[in-house]
Formats: sequence, structure tokens, C-alpha cells
Amino acid sequence: MMNKLEAFIQSEGTSFPGKTYIEELLMPVFNDQRDYLFQVMFDIHRAHVIMLAEQGIIDKGEAEVMLVGINLVAETTDIGTLLYEPQFEDLFFMMEAKIGDEIGPELAGKIHIGRSRNDMGIAMYRLVLRKHFIQLLGSAYQLGDALLDQAEEHKETYMTAYTHTQPAQPTTLGHYLLAVYDILQRDIDRLWSAYETVNRSALGAAALTTTGFPISRERTCELLGFNRLIENSYDCIGGADYLLETASALMTCMVNTGRWIQDFLQHVTREFGTFYVADPYVQCSSIMPQKRNPVSIEHSRSIASSAYGDALAAMNMVHNTPFGDIVDTEDDLQPHLYRSFGNANRVMKLMHAVIRTLKVNKDHAEEMANRSCITITELADTLSRDYSISFRKAHSIASYISKRTVKEGKELYEWKIDQINEMISGFVSVALKEEEWKKIISPEYFVKIRSIQGGPSPVEVQRMLEKRKESLDQQTKNYQELKNKLENKRKQLLAFKF
Repeated sequence: MMNKLEAFIQSEGTSFPGKTYIEELLMPVFNDQRDYLFQVMFDIHRAHVIMLAEQGIIDKGEAEVMLVGINLVAETTDIGTLLYEPQFEDLFFMMEAKIGDEIGPELAGKIHIGRSRNDMGIAMYRLVLRKHFIQLLGSAYQLGDALLDQAEEHKETYMTAYTHTQPAQPTTLGHYLLAVYDILQRDIDRLWSAYETVNRSALGAAALTTTGFPISRERTCELLGFNRLIENSYDCIGGADYLLETASALMTCMVNTGRWIQDFLQHVTREFGTFYVADPYVQCSSIMPQKRNPVSIEHSRSIASSAYGDALAAMNMVHNTPFGDIVDTEDDLQPHLYRSFGNANRVMKLMHAVIRTLKVNKDHAEEMANRSCITITELADTLSRDYSISFRKAHSIASYISKRTVKEGKELYEWKIDQINEMISGFVSVALKEEEWKKIISPEYFVKIRSIQGGPSPVEVQRMLEKRKESLDQQTKNYQELKNKLENKRKQLLAFKF
């Protein structure tokens, strides 16, 4: 009778790969490669073969046969039916065998001249990440456009701004949404910066030290639409900062986005009642028919957290990875980034739909802006500006009046001017005019005179809007041109003829 060790060995096998290694590592990695890397792997095959022929390393006639075989396998393979097979280490070797079935194993084997699974793996990862960047940036630009449109619509929609979660000062919804837009723009800038780091070619580094064959690294770089080479071949294989920069940009974007999404959830409550989410993006309770649950915003908040978590996982996986070949680490790491991109894109698209169709209760927002003494700062400013009272003393007067207002359960607009002047007289010999007090308690006046650059004045908000709209138009034009360029590069690669 076998003991436990003997039984385990019999189940696992005595040569690589063991049953557990297959089930827990090779099969999951194969499935990820199949789902994410299939198309870019064949694009790299095409570019490499073209370069080998142009460099005279292989005969052009051989290259034509190779391209026919590569294209045939790429076009006829049903990706969904591919399953791990133990005789192949991974998807790459399985596809090499399939190409060999079409053009013969000797010719198929020549496709791998002058390269390694290392530089090829890095190139595949970078191409897939590039696609994700392009998709996410497109969705971010859509969201930005919706924010600007709503900001313009509401540059005179007065509302309460908060600090420390407490009513602070009047502003406008347009001013608030412009702040959200500006943060999104910085997120977009960070994504573009990471894109530039990602969109570089490692091909030609081979395993680590390049190759003795007279390849052209510049040519494969150009054929695949990379911006430039990663020059040092050791850096090609050992560098992981492109992953860290990608993860960091995603994490920052999702943290920023999650913060204003949380604001939106507050504004759609019945108690706040400022925002009204359109019917396609709310769900009725199964038992409480009066409820309009803002599920689109709720899910966006949690999906943003999920995107952040996957990006953080990728960053953590790079930590303490030796400075050398990191392809095997990346096999496990990359899907986290792909999921992070996918979820970040979902958030952008969901919130674009919500914001594009959002209705705002302007009257209620302005009513709220008349409460909680939030214009009292203007009293201190008026006393200091128009009556030469020191700002600290003016602030003390404003503080006293606001505390009296709260204590007596009033709002500022409920005080008569003589009552206000009586309180002021306890500090200084100043008497405000009726018109001055009306301006002090007016959210509209408070906002209007704050026309300093970046302030909430509708005139200043309009100036900022025009500047940002012009910039966004140019950005989206540049984005579309880049997207078209990459699409054309791939079309040219697929249609290449010697």
C-alpha cells in the first residue's frame, strides 16, 4: 500500500510540469494569454518577420510564406475554444506549433530568429496596455465634455460649498463642476504621461543582451506604432516602472473620481435634493416604491474602489521583484492592470451618462445657499474694506453675529438692519445701510464680487469655460488623430506585401 508521499507523486507526476503546477499556474496563465494577448502576439510575429526579411536575415520568399501562415492561424483560430495542452508551455508555443502545421516546423521555427520570449512578452504587455489607455482616455474626454456642458448651464446656479463637511460659503454649481473637470484633466495628463512611458518598444532586446543577428529594432518599433525604443536592452527586460507609472495614474484617477462621486451621492439624497438622476440610471426599491435608488452612482463608487485595488495589487507585485527578467511576474500581474483599466472605463462611462442627463433643482440649491450664515464672510470683508476696520476685529463681529443667529434659530436674512447695527455697535461705531446688508446676505452678490482669477463669479467661470472648451476641442482632435494613426498602422501591418 502506497504512503501519502508516494500517492501524491503518482498523482502529480515525476517530471515538469506537475499536476498542481499545471492547474494552479500554467492553465490560469494560458487563459489570461488567450484572453488578452492573442491578437498582439500575432502582430509582433508579423512585424518581426517583415523586419527579418528586410534585413536579409531570411529570404523574402520565406517571409511571404511565413506571413501567410501567421495570418491563416490568426484568422481561423477560434480563441474561445483554446484550452491549455500540457505539451505546450504556453500560448506562444501552441501557436508556433499551429503555424508549423501550416508552413512546416522548420520555417515556423525561423520566425523566432533574433528574439526571445522575454522581449516579445514585454512588447505584448505594452501593446495591450496601450489599447487600454486609448479606450480609457476616450471615455475620460467624454466625461470632461459633459462636465463642461453642465458647468456652462449652471454658472449662475447658486449653491452651498462645504469645508469640513459643513456649509462654508456660496458658490455656483458651474464653479464646482469646473473644479471636478480640472482634476479630471490632471488625471488625463497623468494617463498620457504613463501612456508615453508604456508606448516604447522592447523588441530586439531578446533575452537580455540583444542578439548577434543584424536585426533592426527601429523597424519593428515603427511597424507596431511604438513611439520610441527602450534603448538599453537590460532596461527592456528588467525595467518595471512602466507598470508602476500605469498603476499610479489609475489609482490617482480613481481616488479623485471616487471623492466627487461621494459628493454626488449626498446631493441626490431627499434631504439635499440638489441633483435629480435621470430615470434610466435609477432603480426602484423592491419593497419601497417611493424610492429612487441612485444605483448608477453607487456602483460607480464601488467600481472605482475595485479599479484602485487592482492597480494597487499590480504595484505591490512589482515590489521586491528582482531587477532582471520580470516576464513571469508579469504573467500574474498584468490581468490586475487590465481589470483596473476595465473598471475605470466603466466608471467614466457610467458617470458620463449620469452627468450628461442630470437635472438640477436650482431653486432648492439657492434656498440652501441662503441658510447657515454662509455669506457672513462678506460682513467681515465689508467692514474691513469699506469702513477700515481691522480684519481680525471685523471677523470677531461677524463671528458674534453668526453665533447669535444660530443660537436664536434664525437665518441671516431674518435680521432687521437696526438689529444688526445694534450688535455691531457693541464693537465699533459703524452703522450699515439697508442696501449694504442686503448685499451681505445675498449669495448672488457674494459670488458676483468674487471675480478674482479662478473665482466663482459667472463672468470668471465663463472665461474659464471658454478656455477649457477650446483646450478640450484640441485635445480630442489630437486624441482622434492618434487613434486613427494607430488603427492605420495596424491595417498597414495586416496588409503588408513585399
